[in-house]
Amino acid sequence: MQAPYRIGCDVGGTFTDVVCIGADGTTLLAKAATTPDDQSRGVLDGLGVLAGMLGLALPDLLAQTERLVHGTTVATNALLERRTARIGLLTTEGHRDVIEMREGLKPERYDLRLSPPAPLVPRRLRLPVRERIRADGQVEQALDEASLATAIETLRAEQVEAVAICLFHSWRDPSHEQAAGAAVAAALPGAYVTLSSDVLPQIKEFERFSTTVVNAAVGPIVATYLGRLERRLAEAGLRAPLFVILSHGGVAPVAEAARIAAGTALSGPAGGVAAGLALARAGLGQDLVTFDVGGTSTDVALIEGGEAALGRGRVVGGERIALESLDIVTLGAGGGSIAHVGAGGMMRVGPRSAGAVPGPACYGAGGTEPAVTDANLVLGYLDGARFLGGRRSLDLTAAQGAVERLGTKLGLGMMDCAAGIHALANIAMADGIRVATVRRGVDPRGFCLLAFGGAAGLHASAVARDLGMARVAVPLLAAGLSAWGMLQTDLRYEVSRSLIGATGLPDEPAIRALFAELETAARARMAEWMDGTPAIRRSADMRYGEQVFEVGVPLDAVDWNAPGLPAQIAESFHRRHEALFTYALRGEEVVLVTARVAAIGRLPALPVRELPPRPPAAPVAQRRAYVAGTVQDLPVYSFTALAPAQKLAGPAIVESDTTTVLLLPGDTAWLDARGWLEVAVGAG
Repeated sequence: MQAPYRIGCDVGGTFTDVVCIGADGTTLLAKAATTPDDQSRGVLDGLGVLAGMLGLALPDLLAQTERLVHGTTVATNALLERRTARIGLLTTEGHRDVIEMREGLKPERYDLRLSPPAPLVPRRLRLPVRERIRADGQVEQALDEASLATAIETLRAEQVEAVAICLFHSWRDPSHEQAAGAAVAAALPGAYVTLSSDVLPQIKEFERFSTTVVNAAVGPIVATYLGRLERRLAEAGLRAPLFVILSHGGVAPVAEAARIAAGTALSGPAGGVAAGLALARAGLGQDLVTFDVGGTSTDVALIEGGEAALGRGRVVGGERIALESLDIVTLGAGGGSIAHVGAGGMMRVGPRSAGAVPGPACYGAGGTEPAVTDANLVLGYLDGARFLGGRRSLDLTAAQGAVERLGTKLGLGMMDCAAGIHALANIAMADGIRVATVRRGVDPRGFCLLAFGGAAGLHASAVARDLGMARVAVPLLAAGLSAWGMLQTDLRYEVSRSLIGATGLPDEPAIRALFAELETAARARMAEWMDGTPAIRRSADMRYGEQVFEVGVPLDAVDWNAPGLPAQIAESFHRRHEALFTYALRGEEVVLVTARVAAIGRLPALPVRELPPRPPAAPVAQRRAYVAGTVQDLPVYSFTALAPAQKLAGPAIVESDTTTVLLLPGDTAWLDARGWLEVAVGAG
């Protein structure tokens, strides 16, 4: 493997994956246990394992690394566990309850017993400031310095760690927020200060307030973690820049990720979608459903026509984050999902997970409840002696005991109970894919199911059958594909501006001036990060005049050098609306609500190596496994020894050091030379 190296690190719920790509395209995957108390320790552990695989000391590996990209779940975990920073909120007098009233809607509107969600900022720390800017940008009430000073003194007395500043109509004129932010920074020099006009300068006050509050809540935690990681990597020998993948699938330097910390909420899953896009470009197909099954959850996303859907308004831990992000559906079904007796005495699987500590019972780390991984081991799908290439063994006896105890409660034998756990996990995963496809008006039957993550290969064929999908693809690097995907993406920075009060589309000079101003700002920020000319992508949030909600409309197909720009933009919206909702109203007024420009800084492309020809591989073992209601002897093939185009017939098991693929009766599989196992799913 030739230097220089590019390294991607993905922190999962159970394992931290580290992928290295050499100058010649050779790729290696290393795994280490995730360290939830401090994820940077797991990252350094994984880098140490990788260095050992390369026969290098860690400082030598890092000295020869030219790019390191990191995906983290620090922000996600903080929100899910409600272990956020102690924050205060400064807002326009009379509007301190926006984040509590939300939009007047409940998450489950028909649940009469649903308790109101607790806001991240208690009311006593939501402090009013006398000021008012109108929607047209006119100052109705100047910023009152006395009320601002009183509020800051309260925050000082409460020893807040972060301050969110959300003033009305700051998207139109940020001057009051900027003045308030400067005053807070001067008075509370150690506090993390975030302005809504920096985080989300657009209309819809709840989305703007909520996103800014989330940014303040996780900002100190993310900034501290990334600073610690960057420092430890530098001490270990890294001289290359450290990038962080953000929720929209692009990467940014550490300083930017710490500034817009809420943008890291989908950092890890975004790497998997980036990998799907790279494989689509490599020839896997333009229509994919990414199916990422890890230790604690399953992440599903849709790639249609070679493009991944982007959206806003994602909810994480009950909090709305309106930053642009990949449209990823996450469900609580993974290898660590715990099976238990639910309401009515029925078996349920998840959403509670054994996590990295103690993990499933078979990990021998103190877990006693049966997890999906335990069931897969009992069913014979996993080789307990070769888990992680033999670096860790699985305790079959402990797994059998955990499954048997649950089976006794349910009146089931051990194998039937294990099969039930596996089947329920498959059902939950298939339902998650339906949410990502069918409920969005997409028929998944014409798509390829791209299965990755350590556990996806054990469930992919059954899930595809449930959905009527005919193709499954499992990459050789399935267990670390998200980390690999982080190396396939580019730098990205987006700026936006809302246009409230317009009765329709602005005229052509106004549209050109607006997008030119946004483009100048985006290019300027990208110039701070890299040399060269970035690519520019324009889009807009648009609606018909009588509608309440906007639709995101890509404007890449618009000819910006041709006249008739408003008409082209309107037609782009009509086509997008028709694609989403099956109809367009070309006689209705079209309103451009928010204009957006993204600058894309292209990073050097990574080399791709095709697999060399080699003779067909014979089975390396036979294993007794439970398939189609009976225990059978299945041939076991080495994933890395298969010859390109070698045909396999199910039932069979294909395994590598880090992943296992279960082929069911009727399946036919072969290894594509570009690096994935192609499975034609049987009809059984």
